[in-house]
Amino acid sequence: MAEKDIITMSRQEVKRLHIIHQAIDQKITQAEAATIIDLSDRQIRRMIKRIRKEGDEGICHRSRGKTSNHRIPKKIKDKTLKLFREQYKDFNLVHATEKLLEVHGITINDETLRLWLNEAEIHYKKRKVKKHRQRRERRAHLGELVQIDGSHHDWFEGRGPICVFMGYIDDATNTVYGRFYDYEGTMPAMDSMKRYIKRYGIPQSVYVDKHSTYKSWAEPTIEEQLNDQRPMSHFEKSLDELSVKVIHANSPQAKGRVERLFKTLQDRLVREMRLLGIKSVEEANEFLKTYLPKHNRKFKKPAASNADLHRPAPHSRELDRILCIKEERTVKNDFTIAHNGTLYQIEQATRAEKVTVEERLDGTVHITYKGQELRYREITKKPSEGTPESPLLLREKKPWIPPADHPWKKSFLSRRRKREQPLAVP
Repeated sequence: MAEKDIITMSRQEVKRLHIIHQAIDQKITQAEAATIIDLSDRQIRRMIKRIRKEGDEGICHRSRGKTSNHRIPKKIKDKTLKLFREQYKDFNLVHATEKLLEVHGITINDETLRLWLNEAEIHYKKRKVKKHRQRRERRAHLGELVQIDGSHHDWFEGRGPICVFMGYIDDATNTVYGRFYDYEGTMPAMDSMKRYIKRYGIPQSVYVDKHSTYKSWAEPTIEEQLNDQRPMSHFEKSLDELSVKVIHANSPQAKGRVERLFKTLQDRLVREMRLLGIKSVEEANEFLKTYLPKHNRKFKKPAASNADLHRPAPHSRELDRILCIKEERTVKNDFTIAHNGTLYQIEQATRAEKVTVEERLDGTVHITYKGQELRYREITKKPSEGTPESPLLLREKKPWIPPADHPWKKSFLSRRRKREQPLAVP
């Protein structure tokens, strides 16, 4: 037989041809043939008609040997591989396909890209095999538990300073909020919490680690020991005033969702900022305004319950008063207090022996007594008593001299006179 008469068939086509020939030879009915090869009666009739007209070759699929209508042109393939080499070589494949569509208008899936890269022998970032861990069940409600942590990382890849990403992730929905800061400390924690509350509301509880920002390691005072209390950090005190429960994790694995978030952001966010040339904390925070909504749309999960446990945020002034560093200071007789190496002169009379010094997020200092603000000014040295500039000293006491007719003074004078009288001469 000539080479041109050779017909290439699959196992399935050989089986179908055998059954169709039996139907043509009337050894079985067309209905029986349809049942055997799992086709409709109409399809069987079409096959019989085509085989009678074209011979056994008619059993083969019409598209065999032809280019698929869905095949991506070679021009697009070459462009994709070039872009991957030049811009996306360290992107994961899913992220790379997203950027190819978003920036260049090239629509391909990650498996197609993987096939092309393997054919071209181009190295790409492969997913690591995850270790099996028993997962903790998610909370059922939005705002029921929010995991908080700071991620120290070279977010700008040497283009800018090393900074910290303060990340928030809702345990029930994976909703993410975050902001970049120069360091991880009390003020950044307060500021990020204030911004989160103004956007979403007050959460029911937060899950944090045992960093000194979130947990005090000071020894309890005698009063705290008697009241069965432990020292609290400034962050804990502020959240306690907001009625937010603070839960401390015993290990990084315990707050795995926020840790997993940082891995995702260190992979995706870093490369997104590289493409835009972002190199400062201010530019990065501005970029987060558009990046985080897109991130949440992609990775957000539906909660088991539709209820939102976030409580409404208080007035902005009240929030500023709560989310701040508060220290108690003793008022001296000249109405001065010392705080952080600075002297403050209270400019109004008060009977307070102790006042509260508040360091607000905007950098201002407020001195309060029983919730009322006191006027003050910063001074370089303590004023001398009696100067016109010093306020009235309510606790200043002058020496008290009893009057001449005071009973105590009369008894004293009578005893003195008796001692001073001369002895009588017999």
